[in-house]
Amino acid sequence: MTENKKLRKAVFPVAGLGTRFLPATKAVPKEMLTVVDKPVIQYVVDEAAEAGIEHFVFVTGRGKGVIEDYFDIQYELEQTLKSRNKNAELTLLAGILPKAGTASFTRQQEPLGLGHAVWCARDIVGNEPFAVLLPDMIMSGGGGCLKGMVELYNQAGGNIIAVEECAPELAHRYGIVAPGDKIGEGFRITAMVEKPAKGTQPSNYFINGRYILQPEIFNLLETQERGAGNEIQLTDSMLKLLKQQDFTAYPFRGVTYDTGAKDGFILANVAYALEREDIRPTVEAQLKAMIAALK
Repeated sequence: MTENKKLRKAVFPVAGLGTRFLPATKAVPKEMLTVVDKPVIQYVVDEAAEAGIEHFVFVTGRGKGVIEDYFDIQYELEQTLKSRNKNAELTLLAGILPKAGTASFTRQQEPLGLGHAVWCARDIVGNEPFAVLLPDMIMSGGGGCLKGMVELYNQAGGNIIAVEECAPELAHRYGIVAPGDKIGEGFRITAMVEKPAKGTQPSNYFINGRYILQPEIFNLLETQERGAGNEIQLTDSMLKLLKQQDFTAYPFRGVTYDTGAKDGFILANVAYALEREDIRPTVEAQLKAMIAALK
């Protein structure tokens, strides 16, 4: 088993073009679209921080400079808030600011896939385990997805992949894992199948966009041939690493919203709005009225 080093770093692949949200994403990165009043990327970074991540690595692309600016001090805004005694707003801004030196940004010059984006972070991550959090996927409830993964990693070591259950008839849409022996709150993974043909899936556990990986994945990604979509796929290199190291699945018990899809983005806004005491009464009443009008 690979040495169980402490997990300190997380990689956020944020170089995607967000074509499903055009024309909005012509000017605003999809990761900066807001769910209620926070950018999508903030929810994902908060999840990582809650899990004890100390260093946040953003793999960006052209036009994504606003993400770097977001995680920096904006002097003019803060001075204006101070002059107006907007202390609550100042406290809010201070809470999202990473400590100096704990956020790094590197570029993926070409859109060559998720595997390539992860590989672009290799020199910043170095020779230690790291998490990967897909920024489109925001998790609600379940005690924190990455936090639960870290607890399982501390017990099982190796590589951890978060999974969720889907209806068997939908398994062909996802990357599916084959379950082995139970370990802690999870189970060993014996195989991974990308979008299996209907009726051939080894389970209905699909990969939901959270990973803890060992650094040996970088050597595999460096020589990985292009796969689906003519891109370098992370799953292809994980399949190779599965032959060398343990992979354990962490079943996430909360709710995942795919904000990279229009319906998932809208549902996330509704769900998070209903969790807010300050706006829930109005939102809930209006939603009920809108639904009643449809009948």
